[in-house]
Amino acid sequence: MLDIKREDILAIYEAGPESVITFINSLQAENQKIIEQQTKRIRELEERIKSLEAMLNKNSHNSSKPPSTDTFAHKKPLPKSQRIKSGKKAGGQEGHVGTTQTMVGNPDETEIYTVKRCKNCGKNLEDEKAKDYERRQVFDIPPVTIKVKEHRTEIKICTCGCINTADFPDNVKYPVQYGPRLAGLAVYLHDYQLIPYDRCCELLSDVCGCVISPATLIRAETICFEKLEDFENEVKKLLSQSPVVNFDETGMRINGQRNWLHVASTSQMTFYMAHAKRGSEAMDDMGILPGFSGTAVHDFWKPYYKYDCKHSFCNTHISRELTGIYENYNQPWSNDMKALLLDIKTCVDETRKTTDGLELDQIKDFEEKYDKITKIGMEENPPPFIPQDQPKKRGKKSQSEPKNLLDRLVGYKNDILRFMHDFEVPFENNQAERDVRMMKVQQKISGTFRSSQGALSFCRIRGYISTIKKNKLSVIDAIQDVFSGKPFIP
Repeated sequence: MLDIKREDILAIYEAGPESVITFINSLQAENQKIIEQQTKRIRELEERIKSLEAMLNKNSHNSSKPPSTDTFAHKKPLPKSQRIKSGKKAGGQEGHVGTTQTMVGNPDETEIYTVKRCKNCGKNLEDEKAKDYERRQVFDIPPVTIKVKEHRTEIKICTCGCINTADFPDNVKYPVQYGPRLAGLAVYLHDYQLIPYDRCCELLSDVCGCVISPATLIRAETICFEKLEDFENEVKKLLSQSPVVNFDETGMRINGQRNWLHVASTSQMTFYMAHAKRGSEAMDDMGILPGFSGTAVHDFWKPYYKYDCKHSFCNTHISRELTGIYENYNQPWSNDMKALLLDIKTCVDETRKTTDGLELDQIKDFEEKYDKITKIGMEENPPPFIPQDQPKKRGKKSQSEPKNLLDRLVGYKNDILRFMHDFEVPFENNQAERDVRMMKVQQKISGTFRSSQGALSFCRIRGYISTIKKNKLSVIDAIQDVFSGKPFIP
């Protein structure tokens, strides 16, 4: 309101009708300006409240937040699977061949229990020949003991006076050392089963009867790391030549500082790298994306778009975001888009059984539905209004969460639907996320790596183990092969 004193009002009144009308008009204009300012402020506060409520309601089921961030401050939501029900009953399906423990034909040891007397009359039966046997077999592990093998080299003196000594094998370098099987077992326990160093030493002492120190285990890891250099280089080369590679990154701690774990993987190979950076600097150092011409599957981390290759988004992440928009903003288009993506996935999965591509009419129909849904969403979420007299701000304009997702759905339509056009491209980025999962478990156990070298060693060895598992080989045997100088190369 205008701050006008009583004597000013009397002066305006005495000046005549025109002055009064001018005064009233100025009051109305001022009031209208105040109302507009208050309306704008109310609208801003309402949007902020809605945004804060949506942020508060986010959890691992309707956003990209990990399950570890779900708290008990609010009632935890019931699990909501993104999968479509198959209609099959739980458990093994009809015709499934099960496996169970069976008797062996040639047991390692046989112990016979004789019948001495008849249970009925008490007659002595020790001299009677057995008519048959009832068999039971016990499978057990024999006592594990350290086997010491001594290596001796001959020393001979020639008639010329030269003392000749035979050479030891390359893997026998010290007067006393552990062999490849024990070293492989130690690395297996720590890097695959994720048992801490001290407990690994305790386990080996209790089970094998050998006294081994954490320093010895770390030295075994270092040797394993060095011997896997050729394996890692070959994996990087093969991944850079692959048609489809899954990428992901997650936080990890080294020396108490935030670092990043990067993963590049396929169904047959895994590569891990620890780096201080998350973006393109780390991706360049990884050495896979530069020059990569296949399809990179990722979670829409913008630095991936620096590389001139095809891209595909994880639609599981998008589905969770769509769920969050439906739950927090009550916008039906998001539910329709989620249903459409799952329908396309179902159609692709069914078609894949008989051929390697959808019909053109099917693709056109799905894309038309996609465009129709995004159009409805855009109409419901117009761009934010910015008055002309408001000074322009640097940076990206602040938008609502639904509008941000809609911009991504429209601007990156081809990358979101790439799985529909190319059956080699997966619907989601689960491959990389599965490969990251056990690395996160290791972080929960240890909390941090104490040195950069320790993190690098663990990443290379764990990448080797993951590759071994994907190729359905024995992990412990493959690690022992590394110490014997014969690592598995995919």
